[in-house]
Amino acid sequence: MATRLLQGHGTTITFASDASLLFYPRALTPPGLEGGGPIETTLLAATAYRMFEPKTLKTLMPFSITALYDPDVYTDMIAAINTNTLITITFNDSPATVLAFYGYVNRFAPGTLSEGDLATAELEIVPTLRHSSTGAETAPVVS
Repeated sequence: MATRLLQGHGTTITFASDASLLFYPRALTPPGLEGGGPIETTLLAATAYRMFEPKTLKTLMPFSITALYDPDVYTDMIAAINTNTLITITFNDSPATVLAFYGYVNRFAPGTLSEGDLATAELEIVPTLRHSSTGAETAPVVS
């Protein structure tokens, strides 16, 4: 019988370039997939409908993380921003599903600090699907 993800609790994300990044995810929106939109193939001979074909290439879409953070994370983020690395998301299903792909941290934006509220930051992750050493196209791997 197939399993399903009942909740996000227990989902983790790691970065191969720095396994000790000092942030603690509270919410993670996993990357989506996109086909890039249709290619219109309508001919002048069409009588009632426009025709379309799907594009060949796919996009693993950018995604976001809301996290608590240690102010020392600035040191790590200076190194992590725009550094293409292997990123692994481990979901909390049984057995654990793992999504691994190459990408980078595009944005680290701390939120407003105020009394009585958790100090959080937003991170934007951009999948590159380009191997960090060889530059080769590297598909995401689900295991």
